[in-house]
Amino acid sequence: MVVGVLEVTLAVSAFTLKEKRSVVRRVIARTKTAFNVAVAEVDELDNPGGAVLGIVSVSNDKRYLEGQLQRIETFIDELELAEIVDIHREFDTY
Repeated sequence: MVVGVLEVTLAVSAFTLKEKRSVVRRVIARTKTAFNVAVAEVDELDNPGGAVLGIVSVSNDKRYLEGQLQRIETFIDELELAEIVDIHREFDTY
């Protein structure tokens, strides 16, 4: 079993936490719907200008996970709701 973790740091064009959370909720909902993965905001919770999303998927094939995480990164970038500032990928085998 391979677990793929994608940590995406976003720059959000928002002045209030309410505006930021609206953008983050849309990114999370659309990503979950499109890829059937677990997604959560994991850092920068009180920063209206940024967000860190944690995205996790499980498979028996590491190459499949690498491709899926790459497609998720492209998908979030093409949503154009927030700018991707940093990406971190990690794979653990159990």
